[in-house]
Amino acid sequence: MRFQDFDYDLPRELIAQAPADRRDASRLMILDRDAGTIDESGFFRIAELFNPGDLLVLNDTKVLPARLFGVKESGGRVEVFLVRRMSGEDQIWSCLLKSSKKPRPGSFLKLSAGMQAQILERADDETWLVSFCPREGFDRWLEEQGRMPLPPYIRRAAEVEDAARYQTVFARNSGAVAAPTAGLHFTEQLLREVQSKGVEIAHLTLHVGLGTFLPVRVEEVSEHRMHREFYTIPPETSAAIAARKAGQGRVIALGTTTTRALEHAADAAGNVLSGDGEADIFIHSDYRFKVVDALITNFHLPCSTLLLLVSAFAGKEFLFRAYAEAIRRKFRFFSYGDAMFIR
Repeated sequence: MRFQDFDYDLPRELIAQAPADRRDASRLMILDRDAGTIDESGFFRIAELFNPGDLLVLNDTKVLPARLFGVKESGGRVEVFLVRRMSGEDQIWSCLLKSSKKPRPGSFLKLSAGMQAQILERADDETWLVSFCPREGFDRWLEEQGRMPLPPYIRRAAEVEDAARYQTVFARNSGAVAAPTAGLHFTEQLLREVQSKGVEIAHLTLHVGLGTFLPVRVEEVSEHRMHREFYTIPPETSAAIAARKAGQGRVIALGTTTTRALEHAADAAGNVLSGDGEADIFIHSDYRFKVVDALITNFHLPCSTLLLLVSAFAGKEFLFRAYAEAIRRKFRFFSYGDAMFIR
């Protein structure tokens, strides 16, 4: 099986460049796997799709303002993209570096507001280890000086409103370099409406990592290796899932990141183990889902690992029929685009 088998033609104008006027104003496509039907609604009505006893699991990761700009010792411009904190005490981060010439280990960068950075060494084929100084107050400096890491298909610089809109209303644990975008549609009022249906809401944290931005570099699906992403699942979330599996309610995952964390942490019997871990599970083709019964997700890029995950959940033929219908109806795609509920 090749990644090219998951390609589709998307008109450029359907790639959402900005969020909807309101979080819950996006359109919602509803896929019923058993009936094979495709319906449409507004996201503000999503509470109607929940049943009493269901469990909605959210990813409460918070996106870092990970994009920084500075100047090299030579005077050339450089962009620093934070990927992962390696040492909190020393403020050493794994970073992507973008400049006209290859970075030199040991060299220094001047950033804004008095912050400096030293390029230490290569971390791997894509990233460098970078140390920031002064160490004290770095997190506060980052919140003030960093820019939101909008994905490359959004063809504009991050604006002031992106600091709020490229963040879910339930974000609380910093560490992601991309948003869990299915969650961007929910408002606090909409979450209350879901709860009023007798639905329990549980949280986990998975910090969306570098793999979101990097293109797939192999042709065969079997040759791809996922980047590891840190997650933590609280005991109360694990217990809530176990209660649903013992009863009649569904486990509804909000987004592919939530799905990956749950399926990675599940044992063969579908019991989700609480605690910390690093998810590197690659869900595709005939994967048998052990935990997730329904999925809320956005529309994903062609030939991407996320599209393969959703294809495995919905069935490729059915999902691609839905994507073709979404294109025909001019749904908005990707991070700031519309959503689907797959049950």
